[in-house]
Amino acid sequence: LFLAAGASLQDLILGLLLGNLLAVLTWRYLVTPIAIAKRLTLYYQLERIAGGSLVKFYNVVSGLLFCFLAGAMITVSATAIGVPFNIAFDVPQAMLGLSNPAFTLLVVLVGGVIAAVAAGGYERVARVANIAAPWMIVVFAACGVVSLAQLEVSSFASLWEGTFWTDAIAFVRDKEAAAGKPPTVFGFGQIVIFAWLCNGAMHFGMADLTIFRFARNPASGWAPAIGMFLGHYMAWIAAGLLLAALIKLQPAATLNATGEVTANPGLLAYGALGWTGIACVVIAGWTTANPTIYRAGLAFQGVLPRSSPVVMTLFAGAVATIAGAFPNLSAKLLGFVGTYGTVLGPMGAVIFVDFYLMRKFGLRDEYALHSRISTNSAVLIAWLLPVVVGLYLIFVQGVFAAYAVIPCWFACGTLYLLLSKFMQRPTT
Repeated sequence: LFLAAGASLQDLILGLLLGNLLAVLTWRYLVTPIAIAKRLTLYYQLERIAGGSLVKFYNVVSGLLFCFLAGAMITVSATAIGVPFNIAFDVPQAMLGLSNPAFTLLVVLVGGVIAAVAAGGYERVARVANIAAPWMIVVFAACGVVSLAQLEVSSFASLWEGTFWTDAIAFVRDKEAAAGKPPTVFGFGQIVIFAWLCNGAMHFGMADLTIFRFARNPASGWAPAIGMFLGHYMAWIAAGLLLAALIKLQPAATLNATGEVTANPGLLAYGALGWTGIACVVIAGWTTANPTIYRAGLAFQGVLPRSSPVVMTLFAGAVATIAGAFPNLSAKLLGFVGTYGTVLGPMGAVIFVDFYLMRKFGLRDEYALHSRISTNSAVLIAWLLPVVVGLYLIFVQGVFAAYAVIPCWFACGTLYLLLSKFMQRPTT
């Protein structure tokens, strides 16, 4: 996706390095101290601040967004499984168009299996991840090495010069020009912001309070560095190298007439590592969709507390599978992760302000708990106003989605503090 968006190799290497570092620092210094001090899940902590009714609304929103993210990963896994069975990954023109019937059926089967594993609970989800993660890291590295060999890159100097990369971008540009499309440019700043905020809902949005509440000391906040650098950093660079190699070896299989990438992840990995590449893509999609469906199930269970966790997780899996049946949703992943960070991230500012600033300004922290209200209007207004503005900028003005996350976060925190000053009443 980065190569197809016109990012230079140097910008990608340095931008991902800085962006992932910022993400790790955010987990370490923003999320972990609050998680250790409170030892509460995100949802329970929000309930004490915002009220039960508002948190149920938030749960519905977050659950649906998690399902769409999981759906994109189900699509990724299905593309790999389809390669040995010659099941084509056809991307329709319409945003909500389905692929061919065989691929749609494959998505349903993959989604069903992933949902069943997620419904087994946290231990089963963690067991799958612990088995798969070390092996995937090795395979991602192998994909990059094999792709460099296919691109005839034999020295660090030729790698840094990046002629093979600029040639691939030129190929994409030619396709775009032939279709009358303006060239896309994904610069250093965009890469940094994307890498930092693609998990904005988890760190700025405080979703990972649920995980870090088990941390024994603040040093546990450095743990995401493994996923960021051995996962995101290496995998994203390897994916770009895979596409560059396929453009060189099979240009007709990579892009359509309008310059959009048609080569699916399974085909890219198969071209480099054969069956091992297919297995890696399947498991990579699986290990992302699995915990995401589990999270969505927890969110939906928060709306219906008496419901079975298994039933809610299977429901989340069904929604994710339906989303995965629409290929264009996964194709919009770069924009989607910024959008869901824009929507969910600002609630983390409410938690931050409530923890650090409310008492310093003479205000009651955890106001919904102490006032016994079901909806804290200050939280509702402070959350929705920045989000509405952010979504307007994204979908109407065309602003890169990840750019809206931090402004919305600060706006929400500031509004929450100011509105609380005027709206809070004395509590016992």
